[in-house]
Amino acid sequence: MNTASIPSVSAGSLDMGIGGMTCASCVARVEKALKKVPGVQSVAVNLATESARIAYAPTEQMEARLRRAVRDAGYEPVAADAAIDAPDASPWAGFMPVAIGLALSAPLVLPMLGNLVGGHWMLPAWLQFALATLVQFILGARFYKAGWHAARNRAGNMDLLVALGTTAGWLLSMWLWLNAAPGVMPHLYFEGSAVVVTMVLLGKWLETRAKRQTTSAIRALHGLRPATAHLIGLDGEVDVPVAEVLVGDRLVVKPGERLPTDGVLQEGQTQVDESMLTGEPLPVVKDPGALLTGGSINGDGRIVMQVKAVGSETVLAQIIRLVEDAQAAKAPIQRLVDQVSAVFVPVVLAIALVTLLAWWLTGHPFEVAVINAVTVLVIACPCALGLATPAAIMAGTGVAAKHGILIKDAQALELAHKVDLVAFDKTGTLTVGQPRLTAFQPVAGGDEMTLLGAAASLQSGSEHPLARAVVAAARERGLVIPAPVTVRSVPGRGTEGELRAADDSEAAQPAYLIGSLRWMDELGVDWRALAAPAATLQDSGATVSLLARRRAAASAENNEGIEVLALLAFADEPKPGAQAALAALRARGIKTVMISGDNQGAAEAMARRLGLRPESGEVRAEVLPGDKAAQVLALKRDGHTVAMVGDGVNDAPALTAADVGMAMANVGGGGSDVAMHAAGITLMRGDPALVAAALDISDRTVAKIRQNLFWAFAYNVAGIPLAALGFLNPVVAGAAMAMSSVSVMSNALLLKRWKPKSLKTK
Repeated sequence: MNTASIPSVSAGSLDMGIGGMTCASCVARVEKALKKVPGVQSVAVNLATESARIAYAPTEQMEARLRRAVRDAGYEPVAADAAIDAPDASPWAGFMPVAIGLALSAPLVLPMLGNLVGGHWMLPAWLQFALATLVQFILGARFYKAGWHAARNRAGNMDLLVALGTTAGWLLSMWLWLNAAPGVMPHLYFEGSAVVVTMVLLGKWLETRAKRQTTSAIRALHGLRPATAHLIGLDGEVDVPVAEVLVGDRLVVKPGERLPTDGVLQEGQTQVDESMLTGEPLPVVKDPGALLTGGSINGDGRIVMQVKAVGSETVLAQIIRLVEDAQAAKAPIQRLVDQVSAVFVPVVLAIALVTLLAWWLTGHPFEVAVINAVTVLVIACPCALGLATPAAIMAGTGVAAKHGILIKDAQALELAHKVDLVAFDKTGTLTVGQPRLTAFQPVAGGDEMTLLGAAASLQSGSEHPLARAVVAAARERGLVIPAPVTVRSVPGRGTEGELRAADDSEAAQPAYLIGSLRWMDELGVDWRALAAPAATLQDSGATVSLLARRRAAASAENNEGIEVLALLAFADEPKPGAQAALAALRARGIKTVMISGDNQGAAEAMARRLGLRPESGEVRAEVLPGDKAAQVLALKRDGHTVAMVGDGVNDAPALTAADVGMAMANVGGGGSDVAMHAAGITLMRGDPALVAAALDISDRTVAKIRQNLFWAFAYNVAGIPLAALGFLNPVVAGAAMAMSSVSVMSNALLLKRWKPKSLKTK
C-alpha cells in the first residue's frame, strides 16, 4: 500500500472538537447550528468523540465562521484531536468535583438511612440549606450555564432538564422551610436536589472515563510514531525530530526501535513486528529492497533505510485517518435516534408539566406534585440515546483495526452483518498470486530458448502476475531480455508488440502476441497443433496462454497469417488457510463464489483445491476484468447481499458494485490503492480468514448498537411513566439516569475483548 491508499480530507472538509456536549439533544443542536452557516453541505456530530465533521463549499473565513457558530450555540470549539493527543490521564482525573459532591451530600442522605433503622438524625434546616446550596449552585453551575445556552437558542438538553428539576426541588424546600410554623420541622427535599446533582456528575465522570477507553485504539496508533530518527547526514549519524525527516533521507534503525517512517531497506537484514498495523502476530523477515512501514518494530538487526514517505503520506497516518473517519461517521440506524432526540426534551418538559398539574389538581399536596414532576425531569435524560450508537462503533472499529481490519465507514460496518454471499477474486485473494511458468512447449521445429526470450521481452514491461512469471523463468535460464520496440496491452486478453531484431537493427519486425486461448480464437489463430497438451494442462488446473506471431502480410486489422509459436502454462497455489477460511464462511451460513478469468477447467480445478463446489455454481470462470462488476450485480439481482473481496486495480468496479467491498492489502506493498479506495473495508494482510472476521465484528457491533438502543429507549419508556405515577423519587431517578449512560458505554466496551476466531484457537 502506498501513499494514495487512503484519501485524505479534502479542502472542503473540517474536523472540529466540540466541548460541552452532554446528550443526544446537544448533538442535534450543534448540527442545526452548523448547517445554518452558508456553504455548509453536510454535518456529522459524534457525541462519543465529542467532535464534528463538516463538509462545505470553500469560502473565505469558513473555519472561523464554523467555530463562531459552535460558540454561539453554547459550546466550545476545540482542536479535533485534542482528546487524542492529550497525555494519558490518571484513572481518577476529574473526580474532585464528584468527591466534594459526595462529601456534601452524605450528611443529607444519612438521616434518610437512619429512618430505616429507627434513628432520627435529621440535620437542622439551616445546615441542610447550606450543604445543598453549595452543591446546587457551585458544583451544579455547569448545568445552569449549558441549560441557559440551550434555552436561549430555543432548544433543550440534559443540562436544562437537570437544572430545572433540581432547582424546583431546592425552591420547594426553601418554600416549605420559610413557611413552616415556628418550632415545626417540615420535611424538606434538599437532599434530593443535592444528590441528583452529585449523581449526574458521577455519571458524567464515569462516562468520560469510559470514553477514554473507546479511543484507546486511536491512542495506540498515535503512540506508534517515534519522536526522533537517526539521520545519516554530512557529519555522520545525528538524531533529528521525525517531523524534519525528508523523502530520500537515509536513516539508521537500531534493534528494538520503531521505524520512524515508510521506506525501503538498503542495508542489513532483520525481522519486523507489524502486528499493530496488520494484526499479524509473527515477525516478517526483511531483506534489502523490502518495503518498511513506519510504526512497526525492528527486530534484532541494525538496518539502514531510505525514506519513501513522511507525515500524512505514511501508511500509519493513513490508517489513523481511516479509523478516525469510521469513528466520526454516523451509522444509518442513527437517523432514528436523531429524529427522537430532536423532540425529546420538549416532550419531557410537557410530560413534567402534565404530571405537576395532574397530581395537584387531583387533590394531592403541592409538594408531592412538584417532586413527581422533578423526578420526571431528572430521569428523562437522553444521554444514553446519544451514546448508544457511536460508542459501539468506536469500540468495534477500534478493536477491528487492532487485528488488521480497517472499516472505512459506519455504513459498511452496518451492511456487513447482512451479507449472505461473498464473492472472491481468485488471483492474489484466494491464491498466492505469484504464478510460475510450469510448461513452455514450442510447436514442432521451434527453438525453446529463442521463443522464451521473445515472450519474456514482450512481457518485460508488464506488472501482470503471468507476465512476471515469464520474465522470471527466462532469467532463471540466464537469458538476456531486451526491451521491446513497441507494446500494446489488450485488457483481459493479452499483449501485442514488436521486438528488436537479433542483430539489434532498426528493420521492422513482425508483431508478436501472447495471450489467452479466447483471444487467439477471436483472432482466428489455428492452434490445433497444441490443442492436446493445452487440454491436458487445463484439466490439471493450469492457466494456458499462447505465443503467436503475425506474418509480414498480416496486420492488426487483418488477422490472417497469424501463426502460433508456443504454449505457456502457469500454475498458482492456494493461500495457506484459504480453504479453512471458505469453510468458516459456509459454517456461518454464507455462500461463497470464486470469480476468475481462467478457462472453466482451470478455474474448477483450483476451486476444488480450495474446497469450492463448481457443480453448485460456486465458480464463475472466463470472466473478463471489466465484467466482474456485472457478475456482482447479477448476484445482487438474485436477492443476495454481496460482499466482494479483491486486491487488484481491475477489482475496483466490482468492489464498488458490491454491497460491501473488501480490499485485501498488505503493508509490505501487496495491495491495490485503487481497490482500497473503492472498498468499504480494507484487510491489512492477505489472509482470507479476515473476511469471516470482518463479518463477525460487524455482527457483534451491530448487536451492541441494537442492545444499547433497546436499553436506552426501554429505560425512558419505563422510567418516565413510573416517575409520573409517583413510584420513584428524585434520588433514585438521578442514580438511574447516571447509570443508564454508564451501562451503555460499558456494554459497548465489551467489544474490546473480541478476537478473530483464528487467534482464539492459537
